[in-house]
Parts: sequence; structure tokens; C-alpha cells
Amino acid sequence: MVTEFSIPPLGGSSAGRPDAADIVAEPGTAPEAVTADALVVFLAEGGVGSGAAAAIDAATSGLLGRLAAAGEITGKRCECVPILAPGGLRAGQLVVAGIGKREEFDAGTAYKAAATAARHLAGRPRSRVAFVAEPGWTPRQIEQAVAGAATGMVGQDLYRAEKKRSRFGSTVWLGAAPDAVARGRLLGDGVNLARRLVNMAPDDLYPQSFADEAAVVAGRTGMQIEIWDEDHLARERCRALLAVARGSSRPPRLVLLRYRGPGASGDRPDVALVGKGVTFDSGGLSLKPSESMLTMKCDMAGAAAMLAAAATLAALAAPVHLVAAVGLVENMTGPAAYKLGDVITARSGTTIEIHNTDAEGRVVLADVLDVVRGLAPRRIVDAATLTGACMVALGHDVAGLFTNDQGWCDAIAAAARTVGEPVWQLPMYPDYDDQIKSEVADIKNVGDGRWGGAITAAKFLERFVGGIPWTHVDIAGPAFAEKPRPWTDGGGTGFLVRSLVELLRGQQGSRQRSAPPNGAPGVTVMASQLARPAAVNQRRGGPAKVSSFGRGGLHLGIVRRPPSPRHPGDSRWDLSRGGRVRAFFNPVEGLPVAP
Repeated sequence: MVTEFSIPPLGGSSAGRPDAADIVAEPGTAPEAVTADALVVFLAEGGVGSGAAAAIDAATSGLLGRLAAAGEITGKRCECVPILAPGGLRAGQLVVAGIGKREEFDAGTAYKAAATAARHLAGRPRSRVAFVAEPGWTPRQIEQAVAGAATGMVGQDLYRAEKKRSRFGSTVWLGAAPDAVARGRLLGDGVNLARRLVNMAPDDLYPQSFADEAAVVAGRTGMQIEIWDEDHLARERCRALLAVARGSSRPPRLVLLRYRGPGASGDRPDVALVGKGVTFDSGGLSLKPSESMLTMKCDMAGAAAMLAAAATLAALAAPVHLVAAVGLVENMTGPAAYKLGDVITARSGTTIEIHNTDAEGRVVLADVLDVVRGLAPRRIVDAATLTGACMVALGHDVAGLFTNDQGWCDAIAAAARTVGEPVWQLPMYPDYDDQIKSEVADIKNVGDGRWGGAITAAKFLERFVGGIPWTHVDIAGPAFAEKPRPWTDGGGTGFLVRSLVELLRGQQGSRQRSAPPNGAPGVTVMASQLARPAAVNQRRGGPAKVSSFGRGGLHLGIVRRPPSPRHPGDSRWDLSRGGRVRAFFNPVEGLPVAP
């Protein structure tokens, strides 16, 4: 169930939003006067100092100063010290969250410190938790702290009857501007969306169900969506993507999202976001061992990050024109699975010799990048859990950057540094092109031997961007945490969502946007099998219109259908399953396309 981006009015109630929590600002409330289950204050190394910690120290008759002098609280990064029933406060407990050295404090530190405190407190249900923002924090630092608190209270235990983490009934931010808190709440929704998708079991999240999730998110944030089924993929000559999908009983999908923000001009998108969406990767005939396959539900983390980043930017009404494209497949070992030695002709016309079916992500992205190239964006960034070689080079916490345009790569790296998501650029020397040359085709899908595998994978992708400024982000390490950290549970991390939002939102704070009204325009579906409440009108021989879609009011508009004698348009809608619509029809060219 999609719970993200069902946004209540600023300061209003989230009643009716499943599993939601209010996150509001109370800038005029003094910390000592707030009634809450817990009050969180942030402390730098070197003692109480000034600001919110000093005010609370005064209200508690010097308690924090005494604890600091005794070494019980130090202010070190990710330190989290609870103090039960402190005198002088109305809160049931005081939590002191460390932020490290004051001169090194930044937005990334704010995110982790707030997330650490929230994760600690979310170990049991709490109706109201208050956080105190420091007076000197910038709006960006407040936003990241709010997002951190929103993600810290959410765990990976989607399927546990007894949850390890419980969302707070309400989160109150003291000393913070309401607009910064509202933006941080949306940013937290984006990160949690990516995390939830990665944490879903692969039997629940597969290409079609991912597309359904994207359709709901698009409706809530006002994006346009186009979903290509296997027949349309074939007509678009996406043979590389289809080859990878052949081994699965679940057909592939390609999802295109479009958003044009206020003030964005020109027909060309400013940027294209491209994500790898292998919803489960067995390795195909180059089968992975069990211990390597266990976490391969996370092989769609790039697609999840791109969907979440696009949705967050749309919810923020960011002044950017973007398109996002994700290729969705399962890489399995069925009787039609693609084989070593196969030669596949990608959509671009490039022929690919398959040397390893477990190097499937780059094969999928070859077609997705070519689709995006045809839309003529000014820049492209792709995200993929692409190679174990990148983890060998950079470890679990750092993403690799690869580019054909240094200025574009520098902008992405700067945005990532701003929000505290570590990245590192690796070289793209022309000599690496030789390693992917094939004797029987234009290129092969792996390099020569074990060495430089992350770079040769990036050089493979570079062949499909057509010279457009492009940066590839290999998130194989940081996209999935196999063990918990102080600020996050194990599982999906939502890595790169915050960086992309920071990169593309513009220099000025974007205005906060409330939930789209019922009938929000701009969402179309191609041969999609939707599983949400809807009312459907189907004119015989004509395009379908879904006049409402779930509680959020998603609207699927009527579009023009070009004549096609080869496709009679055998369409029928089955509403027998408790009012949940499922569409079954032979896809017709142009039914529907973009609104």
C-alpha cells in the first residue's frame, strides 16, 4: 500500500492516511513548555554552549552541564542519550542527540542525528515527540533533520506482526519555520518511498506491481506517467530489455514519468533520471549462489530512487522540467532465458554479445537510455546497483560516479556532499572501451577479466547516451544496508534521493504543495493491470477512461487512438474483485499515450 505523498494541509491532520504521522512546526513553543512523550535536543562536542541545549540546561537546573562534566554526554556524532523524567520539563523524557564538532556540522549531520534519535524512540509506540531545532540552523539543515526524523522512525519490518519500529503519532519541530518543516516532511516521504519499495518481498514487487506503485505516486504528485507493456516494448524495439525478461513468467515494464515545474521553459527536459529496476536478480543462467541471491530484491534500488526523487521534486513544485525512466524486469532461469553467447540487437541498433547473464542491468539500461536519448534531455543521470566491483573499490557506504561531462558530475557530487551522501568519481579512460569490444558483435556485456569491472560497465552504458552530458551512479554498496546503523535499520536506505532533490530543486526553497485535488490530471497507462479502486468507462472500440482512482483521486484521461487494423482493440474491464479494477486488453498502438 502506498502511504507516501498523501499530504495533509500544512498543520492539519493526517486522519485517513494509513500508517501516517503528522509532522508539524511549532516555532513559538518553548522546549520546557511542550507536552510530549519525549523531547529531543541536539548537542555539539565541547559542552552545553548556547542555543537550545543551554535553554534546556537552564530549565533543568544545570542537568546537562553536570552530565557533560561527568562525561555521560559528549555530543559525539550519533550519540543518543535518554534522560527519563527530567525535572523542569513537561516531556516524559529528554533525548540528547550528538552532532559532533560544531564547526563541522552540516545538513548531512543534521539528517543522521535526527534519524538516530527517532530510531531510538521508535522502538516503542509514542503519541507525540518534539524535536528542538537550533536557532542558527539554515533552512536546508532543518529540512534534512526533519527528513531524518521521518525516516528514522520507519523500519524494514514490513511483514512483521510485531513491529520493531513504530511511527510517532505526531512529530513537533520547535524553533523551525513551517515551510522548512513541510519541505522536510516531503523529502522524508521520498526517502521512505524508495526504502519501502526496496524492502518489499520480490513476490510482491515485480515489474507490473512496481508500475502500479508508480501510477499511484504519479497521481498524488501530479506527474504524467506512461507504462509500456511487453507488446509495446516489442514495437519500440526494446530487444535488450526483453531479452533479460525472457526467463521470467512475469512480463517486463518500462515506466516513463514527466514533470514540468513552475517556470520551467522549453520543450527539452532539463534532466532525465534513469533507473535500473531488476525487481529480482537470480543471475539468470549465470546463477548466483544463495548467499549472494538473498538480497537481490534490492536490485531495483536505482529505479526506486529515481521514482522517489521525481515524486519529491513534483511534490515540492520544483522549477525543473524532467523525465524519469525505469526499466523493470526479473532476471530468472525459465526455459526461454537468454543465454551466454546470444547476440542481442538493442533499440539503438548496437549489437551486444552476452558473456554473462548476471551482467543484466547494463543490458536493460541500454534500451532505457536509448528511449531517453530520443527525448533529447539536456543532461542524464542514471542510478543502478550495477556492479560488485564498485563495492570492491569503494566499500558499502560510497557510490561510484562515472561521467562523460565533468561539470555535470561535479554538480552531482556537490549536491551529494551537501546532504551527506558519500560519492567518489572513478576514471573513464578511453582505453577501457577496448575491454568491451566483441569479436562477433559491436560490444560484449562484460569486460576482460575481473579488473575494473565498475568502469567497463559504465563504458558499456556510455555507448547508449548519444553524447548527451551524462553521469552514472553505481549505488551497489550504499543502496542496501545488510546491518543496521545508528540512524537506520538494515535494508533499503533510499540512497541518492536526497542528493537528486538537492541537485534539481533550484537555489531557492521550492513552495510546498498540498495533495492534488480529486481528478488530478496527467496520468495515463498503457496496457496496465491496475489494482486500485476505480470507476471505469469503456466505449466500444475506443480508449478507456478511468474517472477516479483510489482515495487520492488519480485521473486517467481519454486520449486519441490512431487507427490500427492489426490490433482490433479487444478490451474488457473486470470489476468483479471487490471493486478493484484490473485491465485486460490487447495493447493498441497509442492506447493510451501521453495525455
